[in-house]
Amino acid sequence: MAKQKAKIAPIWARVKASIIDLFIIGMPIFYISTYLVLGGKEAFLNNQLAIFVVNSIISFIMCLFFSIKAQTPGYKAQEIYLINLQTGKKLSLFHAILRQICFAFAGFSLIGLCLCFFRKDKLNLHDIITHSAAVQKAA
Repeated sequence: MAKQKAKIAPIWARVKASIIDLFIIGMPIFYISTYLVLGGKEAFLNNQLAIFVVNSIISFIMCLFFSIKAQTPGYKAQEIYLINLQTGKKLSLFHAILRQICFAFAGFSLIGLCLCFFRKDKLNLHDIITHSAAVQKAA
């Protein structure tokens, strides 16, 4: 069986996938932690540790999706998947966690968030650092 060709996924497909993931993965976890565990919005907003833990849980769940299937639900809806650029295969769990950490740090700067708009290959800073990319099957 021949290897399939892939191309870097369009920026807006990645944005849409992130929004879908926020609702499918993030919202249930935020709801459970806010209303069932902490008892309300004010308790959640005033608890920085809870915010950190919830975001860490969401990030870890996304890393599990990337390492097991190479797709989160949002990526699957947009028909894109995440690969290691060096091997062409899906990421290991460690590699996915490293990518998520780099994503968080890249998000602290405007350059990290907007770099893909200025690069010919459309890779973000966390993709460049971790040698990974969201791709689509080439037609």
